[in-house]
Amino acid sequence: MTPKPVVVRYNDWHRVELPAAETFTPSLPVSVVMPCWQTPPETLARTLASLEGQTYPHRLFEVVVVDDGSAPPLQLPASTLPDVRIVRQERRGFGIARARNAGARAAAHDILLFLDGDTMVEAGWMAAHARWHHAVSDVLTVGFRAYVDVDGIDADAIRRRPGSLRALFSDRPTDGFDHLSHMARTRDLTSRADDPFRVVIGGNFGIGKDFYNAAGGSDESFSRWGMEDVELGYRAYTRGGLLAPLRETLAWHQGRRHEGRDAKLASLRLQYAKAAQLIAHRGLRSGRPGRIFTVPQHVVTIDAAGASVEPIPRAVSNLLADRVHDLVVRIETPPGDDAAKLALLREMFDPDPRVRVAPARSALEEFPVASFHVTLPATAGFAPHLVYRLRAALGDAVTAAAPLPDGAAVSITRTWAIHRALRAAARPADFGEARTLSATALKLRGTGAVGNPLIGPASRRERLLDGVRGIRSLADAWTFFRWLAWWCLRPRRSRHDGEHQDPPAARP
Repeated sequence: MTPKPVVVRYNDWHRVELPAAETFTPSLPVSVVMPCWQTPPETLARTLASLEGQTYPHRLFEVVVVDDGSAPPLQLPASTLPDVRIVRQERRGFGIARARNAGARAAAHDILLFLDGDTMVEAGWMAAHARWHHAVSDVLTVGFRAYVDVDGIDADAIRRRPGSLRALFSDRPTDGFDHLSHMARTRDLTSRADDPFRVVIGGNFGIGKDFYNAAGGSDESFSRWGMEDVELGYRAYTRGGLLAPLRETLAWHQGRRHEGRDAKLASLRLQYAKAAQLIAHRGLRSGRPGRIFTVPQHVVTIDAAGASVEPIPRAVSNLLADRVHDLVVRIETPPGDDAAKLALLREMFDPDPRVRVAPARSALEEFPVASFHVTLPATAGFAPHLVYRLRAALGDAVTAAAPLPDGAAVSITRTWAIHRALRAAARPADFGEARTLSATALKLRGTGAVGNPLIGPASRRERLLDGVRGIRSLADAWTFFRWLAWWCLRPRRSRHDGEHQDPPAARP
């Protein structure tokens, strides 16, 4: 069986056709990558003993133990497994991400299962993960983990147990599974919630080597405990991968959940700040304007083909002033476009880190894991708060577009659907709901052609309503009412005197 790209809508993993678990016959080999640091010999021995009991044929898997600079160097305990080896790397801080990448590079096989060195697994663990990777090339299988006190249990007890590890630990203090509340909220990751990646556990997951590399592997800049697994899950999901939570892939962490809790919480406070730069999701970022993030949530590409310079600066300014501030703007021009036009645009925008002029790479290549990609012709950028309106109109759909009178369109699409469509030779709309939007609702008025404004300036009523909608705090309300007072009391001017501009500081 050759694994194929996923073809289901959203993250509805229940609809993937798999061989029945009872009749599944493994044919593809597996590499178990096991990062370790200062792991006590008896701890590693228990983990290896649990792998000895796997129902998966021993001839079809290897175990790659990665020693992250233990002192003294880690030694492999005795094991009946036929293919266990150790890879060493220099210690450079908390190196679990580096260790996972080193193990993936050293792995001989295309199915990678990641397991922490202090974590034991039930007998069907490997088969449950591998059954998915026999069928789907771009799935990340997410395991579950409980915590148990293993004092008094040695590797021989793990080997000789008559039943499951759960039965062996039935009379011991344990802590329950991770992420059960998130599973309940998302109906086991099958709802349209856009954060299924939160359940990824670095010490128990499976992924194909090609997809792991395509997603960028583990981010080695994470040098403290925490969040490196969730960030990898985000990239795998945004790259169009399927996240399949497998309750049957139960693993047991050797030690209770509370052990080392204070140090972990202190590390997490730092890691959340780092993860917010890389995970473009509202759950990790403030909605207030002013911040620029390494990975933007929205990438807005202005199609400037055939457009003069005149409408572009105003379009860019409007986009940067959008109520949705977590974005970058790209100005795309065709090859060989007017050199003077490009020189002028670069003079205007090259100093601004949120604007790219005629970038060499496509939007998807430059920002492969931004959450949304927006495209629009240059003149459509005059609409007030266009990205905000597009995002609101998209809702939980996959893609939405507003056709324009000249045949162009304004569109917004979830990045995961673009990646998935490219791998499956399909369209983003094949993987979820597609919506057709009204140009009027987006305030794209008029019938102008490319190079001419499609809309006029916002009316006073529209500006008033926009100001009211923008009130999110007492500070917002104070700013709005200052502007409203100025607007009501300002001297009236004749329409022949030209448009009277509001002072920038007073605009809502």
